[in-house]
Amino acid sequence: MAPPSDAFAVSWETVPWERDATLPASRRQRLAARGPYAAAIPARIRDTASDIAPDLAAEAEDAIREIARFDAELTARAGGAGDEIAPLASVLLRTESASSSQIEGVTAGARALALAGISQPTGRNAELVAQNVAAMTRAIALSDEMAEGAILQAHAALMAGERHASPGQFRTEQVWIGGGPSPHTAEFVPPRAERIPGAMADLMAFTRRADIPLLTHAAIAHAQFETIHPFADGNGRVGRALVHAMLRRAGATTRMTVPVSAGLLADTRGYTAALMDFRRGDVEPIVRAFVNAAFRGAANGRVLAEELARIRAGWEERLPSRRGSAARRLLDVLVRQPALTTPLVVGELGVASSAAQRAIAQLTNAGIIEPRSANARRNRVWLAPEVLDALDAFAARAGRRDPLAPR
Repeated sequence: MAPPSDAFAVSWETVPWERDATLPASRRQRLAARGPYAAAIPARIRDTASDIAPDLAAEAEDAIREIARFDAELTARAGGAGDEIAPLASVLLRTESASSSQIEGVTAGARALALAGISQPTGRNAELVAQNVAAMTRAIALSDEMAEGAILQAHAALMAGERHASPGQFRTEQVWIGGGPSPHTAEFVPPRAERIPGAMADLMAFTRRADIPLLTHAAIAHAQFETIHPFADGNGRVGRALVHAMLRRAGATTRMTVPVSAGLLADTRGYTAALMDFRRGDVEPIVRAFVNAAFRGAANGRVLAEELARIRAGWEERLPSRRGSAARRLLDVLVRQPALTTPLVVGELGVASSAAQRAIAQLTNAGIIEPRSANARRNRVWLAPEVLDALDAFAARAGRRDPLAPR
């Protein structure tokens, strides 16, 4: 193990504090919240060299090869190019967004997420995950830029409608992580808002470097982003989207989203501890967290892809309609979006409402989809239960240290 380096460690500054007397607090909290507090000053890392132990560096390179292999295998399995890969690519993006949200305590089942995907009424958590899909899509699409503007756009997509989070804007007030109503007893106090523009410019310059092994590069960038904590809310989700943008920019992934957050879910305490270690100058724990997450996530993602392929093949056998029919064309839509309405089918397939209704009836008769409610007559929704079960099973595996172990 390489010794911790001061090059990445935060330093501290003393900041005056005025307690808001209108906020409720215990006597202990009031006594603690007196006088100045210490806020972090992130290290400038634009030109900093990373130095990790050779064995960990080798594992990190193995993990990048695994990520690239996962991307290549699943792209080939899904058809290799164009619209044929869209269903699986969309599923992986959505599952990664859901896992990243779950790390922050925002959880939603596959059924709720599918309904949110077609703008059906559902819980707020499902809506937030859907917005995280948009944020991750935005970050990956802007990966060539690697500039503050791309990060702000991703945050705007993630926190749309959340006024408290100032979507698409860096925070203007002090925040802290844990510890109650003041920063004095917090687990970590990020930098003052005035330091954010300079710290983010330094970080984005760091992300554009090409002289650092990729997974080490992405892990350090992520940890530095979380240390800066540039937003009032949504930092973790945007920070993990940054990792995927860096993987895409470097060519490790081309079409698929490797479920790295699903791998991190297996040990969220270790992940959080690794971020704290980074702030003390120890880079290796966060690199190791991403190494382990890459292998876990790829393994879990392969199981999901195999399960969806099995489901899709079973549908082909059960559906009597001819190849190229609206009903068969709808199968790929179902893998990507396992909740349907007639207007959605009309839009996806470019067919008349009557043809969409016939396709839905054929899939229903084949036992591929079922109505959400047997009593509904208007605005009906149909669900693909096999796909929903596979997605829920993926999420359940993500919460285990060994994603392939029996439950």
